Amino acid sequence: MDRTRAPRAVVVGGGIGGLTAAVALHQQGWDTTVLERAAALTPVGAGIGLAPNSQRALDVIGLGERVRSLSAWQGDGGLRTPKGRWLNRTDSAATTERFGGPLVLLHRATLVDLLASALPDGAVRTGAGATLADAGDDRRPAVVTTPGGDLEADLVVAADGINSAVRRALFPDHPGPRYSGFTTWRVVVPAPDRPFAPHETWGRGRIWGTQPLKDGRVYAYAAAVTPPGGRAPDGEKAELLRRFGDWHEPVPGIIAAAEPAGVLRHDVHHMAEPLPAYHHGRVALVGDAAHAMQPTLGQGGNQAIEDAIVLAHHARRGVDAVHDLAAYTGDRLPRTMGIVRQATRTGRMAMLSSPAAVAVRDTLVAAVSRFGPGLVLRSFDGIADWRPPQHTYAAGAAATAGTHTAT
Repeated sequence: MDRTRAPRAVVVGGGIGGLTAAVALHQQGWDTTVLERAAALTPVGAGIGLAPNSQRALDVIGLGERVRSLSAWQGDGGLRTPKGRWLNRTDSAATTERFGGPLVLLHRATLVDLLASALPDGAVRTGAGATLADAGDDRRPAVVTTPGGDLEADLVVAADGINSAVRRALFPDHPGPRYSGFTTWRVVVPAPDRPFAPHETWGRGRIWGTQPLKDGRVYAYAAAVTPPGGRAPDGEKAELLRRFGDWHEPVPGIIAAAEPAGVLRHDVHHMAEPLPAYHHGRVALVGDAAHAMQPTLGQGGNQAIEDAIVLAHHARRGVDAVHDLAAYTGDRLPRTMGIVRQATRTGRMAMLSSPAAVAVRDTLVAAVSRFGPGLVLRSFDGIADWRPPQHTYAAGAAATAGTHTAT
């Protein structure tokens, strides 16, 4: 790499993981370009939960406190049955005490706007499809082909999602993500008149979650065991009414308030077989491109943010394609695939369909909850308590790359 100029990074994908990587690299002196195929940075109309682990990652780029200021969960919540009985209760104060921060629910568009605002004008190119032409190596740069011409890069960050074309180019023999056996629906609506406690509700082969946002809206999500590729002939709002319309309040009211066009449906896939590595040549994979996971732990976006910060840590003095990116894989592959497996186990339990199995599950969950929220929260030990591998280098404090000591 030419040491007389700033190192160049091309980020393929303008989602949360790609933008976080772009901000982190930019703050370390990289000349960074984000290529987003869509015409605008407009994420799907859904919420995202940021756990303390990703908040600490965002602290590294000076955005953690701004995210924490958006926290709407101040009391208790928990897990319920479709008739409304509480199986367990969780407490925001207990979460903060155990993991060093709250769970913050916010709209994805809010987070995307926050990240994009930390980049210089012109760093993000929308309507810019990208194809990896050459992964590069220690002697030559990587090359990305765009409609406007080829871009050479010292580092390519592949953040192009679960159907990543870059991943397929790097690892053509890998089977890719596998269907998880259920589909999800997501919706954002105005908050109901009557207050409610945040909750997730588990039924037979179905789950529902209702979470408040700081801006006065509610983010709700649902999932059900169903064959892949399905679509309701009369619309997804009607499908939600059929599956969840007789559940406890505020579920029916949330469905009633939803605009039919605003109900999002997506099949769930996860990376059942790990990739051989999260890098090849001068290309590094982040987020769903590397380790798509079920949403049952709420960690998909969180792990993409972690990926981005760890990748920038290893790239703080430029990129040695053999050593630095291998270190990135070594840090991230075991952790993320462990979370993929844990999310799959949780999904298997949440989606039980047998009446007998559901009864046993609910009894066990209720029994565990009698020991207090600490025992329930223990399942997030090793996930939510993660800390980034270097000291904070908030914007303006990292003009010189490589001046920060790893912790």
